[in-house]
Amino acid sequence: MSEPTTAVPIVIDRESAVPLAVQLADILRRAATEGRLRAHDRLPSTRMLARWLSVSRTVTAAAYEQLHAEGWIAGKHGSGTYVTTTPPGGRTGGAQRDLPERSARPEPVDLAPGASWIAGIDRAAWRRAWRAAADAPPLPRPAPAGIAEYREVVAEHLLRHRGLTVGADGRSGEDTVLATAGTTAAVSELAVAVLRPGDAVAVEEPGYQRAVQVLRAAGLRVLPAPVDAEGLLVHRIPAGVRAVYCTPAHQYPLGGRMAAARRIDLVRRARADGFFLIEDDYDGELRYDVAPLPLLAALAPDVVVHLGTTSKTFTATLGAGWMVAPPPVASAVLAHRERGTSPSPAGQRVLVELARHGDLGRHLSKVRRELSARRDLVVNTLRAAGIATLGDDAGAHVVLPLPSAAQERRVITQACRHNLRLAGLARDHAGRPSWHGIALGYTGCDREHLAAALDVLVELIRAAD
Repeated sequence: MSEPTTAVPIVIDRESAVPLAVQLADILRRAATEGRLRAHDRLPSTRMLARWLSVSRTVTAAAYEQLHAEGWIAGKHGSGTYVTTTPPGGRTGGAQRDLPERSARPEPVDLAPGASWIAGIDRAAWRRAWRAAADAPPLPRPAPAGIAEYREVVAEHLLRHRGLTVGADGRSGEDTVLATAGTTAAVSELAVAVLRPGDAVAVEEPGYQRAVQVLRAAGLRVLPAPVDAEGLLVHRIPAGVRAVYCTPAHQYPLGGRMAAARRIDLVRRARADGFFLIEDDYDGELRYDVAPLPLLAALAPDVVVHLGTTSKTFTATLGAGWMVAPPPVASAVLAHRERGTSPSPAGQRVLVELARHGDLGRHLSKVRRELSARRDLVVNTLRAAGIATLGDDAGAHVVLPLPSAAQERRVITQACRHNLRLAGLARDHAGRPSWHGIALGYTGCDREHLAAALDVLVELIRAAD
C-alpha cells in the first residue's frame, strides 16, 4: 500500500469567516487542479489529517465528503482515500505522449434517466457471448425479421417475464416477433412503413421526446395526449389520430402504471376510432413490488404494436429490441425492410448466447435486486428530507415534483455547478410544460456517488424554495 501524500502544504486561517472544512476542501481541490496532487495519490485518513492540523475530525470528514461529492476523491475499501483526477497536461507516471488536453474537472455524477446499469454485467458472460456470436457464420443475405434463434429467445422472454404468449393464433413464436434495433428505430419504422405523411399521432405529454422527433421527421403531425399520475388520459386523446404512442407499464417520465380499467377504455377507444396503439414497454421487466399488469398486447393483439428493448436491462449499445405486431403491421414493416435495411444480427446473436447459458435470467435477477436497493436509497433519503417523489416501485428513475419551471431551472443550474447532471421535466414536453420537476435516474453512477449526490441534491432543493 502506498504511503499517504503529505507534501501538500495546508495552512488554514482560524480567524477567517470561511468555515475550516471549506478552506481545507479548497486547498486540496486547488492542489489537484495545479498538479501537486495527481490521480491515484493516496490521502491521509480524516483522523490522521485532523491530528496533523489540530482540528476536529468533523472538519476533515466534511471536507472529504465535499470533494467526494464533486468527484475529486474516492474511497477504496480497506485501502484508503485516493485522488481520482489529473489536471490538464499532468503526468500519470508513464512515458509522456502527445495527447489532447483534458479538463481537470471530473466527469459529472450522472443522475439523468435513461442510463443502464452496465457495472452489473458479468464481464465473463459478456465476453463468452460475444465470442460465441462471432463463431456463427456470416449470413448470406439480410434477415428482415431477425434471426430465428433470437425471435425464439424473445418469445420465451416475453412469456416468462411479461406474461405475453406470442403466436396465440396458431403460428409459432418466431413468426410473430420481429427483431428491431431498439425502440426509437422501431417507432421510426412504423412511422414510415405503416403511417403516411400528414397522419396524426397522439403522444403522451409529458412523454418520450425521441419518439416525438422521429415521428415528426417522417412528416407526421404529433398531437399531445395529457397524462396524470396513472398514465394516459383516454378521454383526452385527440380525435382523428391514426396511432397513439404510450408507456402503460411505467409512464415515461412520471412513472405511473395505467390501471386495468383505463387500459380497457383505451383498447375500446382504439377499436371504436380505428387507431392502433404503440405500446413502449421500455423497462417492463424492472418491477420491484408486485407483478406488472398484463401488457396491452395481451389484452388486444389486434390493435396493439408492442415494443421491447434491452437498452435498460443491458445496454443501449447492444442494439437489440423487438416488435410484436398485428399481421398487417408486421407485413408492412417487413416490406419496408426489404426495400431498405434490416436490424443488425450482431446484438441478436449475443442475446441468444446469453440466454443459452442462463446468463440472461441471472442478469435480470441481479439488476432487479440492485435497482430495487438503489430506488429505496433514493426514495428514503428524499422522504427523510421531506421531499416527495412520484412513480411506482419500478424502473430506473423517480420524479421529484417542483412547483414551478423557474425552480426546476434553478435546481438544475446549481446542480451543474456541483458537478451533478440532472434532467428536468421541461425536456419531456413537446409543447409548453405542464409538469415541473426533476426526473432523477439512479443507474448512471455507482451507489457511493449516488448517496453523496443525494445529500447535495437535498440541499439544492431546499435552497431553491
